[in-house]
Amino acid sequence: MGRADYDIETGAPDGLEKRRPFEDETGAVPGESFEVGDSWYARTQRFAGRFKIEQRGIERVPEDERTDSSLIKVGTMVDGTPEKWLATNMVVSSFALGALAVTVFKLGFVDSLLTILFINILGITPVCFFSTFGPRFGLRQMVLSRFYFGFYGVKIIAIFTLLACIGWSSVNVIVGAQLLHAVNNNLPGFVGIIIIAAATFIVTMFGYKVVHLYEFWSWIPCFIIFLIVLGEFAHSGKFNNLPMGVGRSETGSILSFASSVFGFATGWTSIAADYTVYQPASSSRVKVFAWTFAGLILPLCFAEMLGLAVATATVTTPEYLASYEESHIGGLLAAVLLPPLGRFGQFCLVVLALSVIANNCPNIYSLSLSLQVLGRWTQNVPRFIWTFVGTLVYVAIAIPGYAHFERVLENLMLLIGYWLAIYEGVAISEHFFFKRGFLGYRPEIYNQPSKLPPGIAAIGAFCFGVVGAVLGMAQVWFVGPIGKHIGLPGFGGDIGFPLAFAFSAVTYIGFRTLEVQHFGR
Repeated sequence: MGRADYDIETGAPDGLEKRRPFEDETGAVPGESFEVGDSWYARTQRFAGRFKIEQRGIERVPEDERTDSSLIKVGTMVDGTPEKWLATNMVVSSFALGALAVTVFKLGFVDSLLTILFINILGITPVCFFSTFGPRFGLRQMVLSRFYFGFYGVKIIAIFTLLACIGWSSVNVIVGAQLLHAVNNNLPGFVGIIIIAAATFIVTMFGYKVVHLYEFWSWIPCFIIFLIVLGEFAHSGKFNNLPMGVGRSETGSILSFASSVFGFATGWTSIAADYTVYQPASSSRVKVFAWTFAGLILPLCFAEMLGLAVATATVTTPEYLASYEESHIGGLLAAVLLPPLGRFGQFCLVVLALSVIANNCPNIYSLSLSLQVLGRWTQNVPRFIWTFVGTLVYVAIAIPGYAHFERVLENLMLLIGYWLAIYEGVAISEHFFFKRGFLGYRPEIYNQPSKLPPGIAAIGAFCFGVVGAVLGMAQVWFVGPIGKHIGLPGFGGDIGFPLAFAFSAVTYIGFRTLEVQHFGR
């Protein structure tokens, strides 16, 4: 029987789910089994194997295949360690986020600096925490989420993850295309988008090892160029230590900027375990957490604080403001690099534009895994094909968005970001109050619906979390009834994230208690 002929959602007559072909008693599937058989799936996987393309999707990784013991890679993101996160966040998108403190939220320098530091620490903590699950269980993050939302409820969470991955990829590639346009005004935006998207696809198509290998090195030139930006900007004397605001206006702006920073930092939570599944089960959870934390906090704070510092010049320096208004972040960086460095400055901008590849790699790689969670037929499509489909979709969104909808896309991403606080409220509550730690999990049942939580409590709590987000949000197009009381009238202050977390966590504990009493699981 070929894999494509097997339905993982069909239960046996006695109510027990059938095991997948080649699946052992722990629920793990050996890597060599993906090529066995004569189904379309097996033939496609054999073809992929000739080019060393990763064949594994959301199947559990056997312990004997979790052989990457290099913890330094966790933060940089090579074979599951820190380099990935270092490369993913040492990018122009992080620089752009820091600049928003001045260009959008009209904050001072010191208050923005402190917000970047402490909110990033808060936002990355869940990412570090869930990264420790990959080595222990060998399961991807969306598959782990079945232990919180149930086998069927997690499909809703996977859809939100898909929307976030596609949306962020669209926004990121627009930023990169703007940089390329700043270098060559004759280069249309859509060409820049296609160049960056194609390069991202090539890396993500080959999968886990190539993604990590690329990101092991890609942060280095970006870091060097950011140091050049720092040196040239400091030498220019254009830095402006903007004073801190006071009153309701300051409160509202700080909270809204904090929401943007939190959403960006915590955005990796729903895919965190995807990049540690090949780490040995014996890996120290403390070390995995610490390396992930280091790989996230250093590039996020450095790039965002640099963007903040450079953006202060737009307040007092007309040429900086004109460049920003004409080409956004690309123009701002061009104002720093091009006058003193000329063609070398253009080269630096091109490298920064291509840094978006590192930022989009985890989005597109994990998008393919989230798609496989949606159903039998999506899992029976090889991962690398979904990578290609996802690339086409976000390019189709980004090309019109380059000229007309960038602001809409940014607001949409903030809206999608609220769900991460809800996800964290449910998952963390389940882990500590009901699973009572890692020993409460039975990873071998990850694909057995009748043994997983029903998911009713999680979906109910999710709905209440949405209510909390709506009450506290402060967006251009809507200000919630609680959010409007913070900040200036008509603008408010965004507390959607903390309310979404609190509403979902509190209601989940209540609902889950009743669910366990009724269903016994």
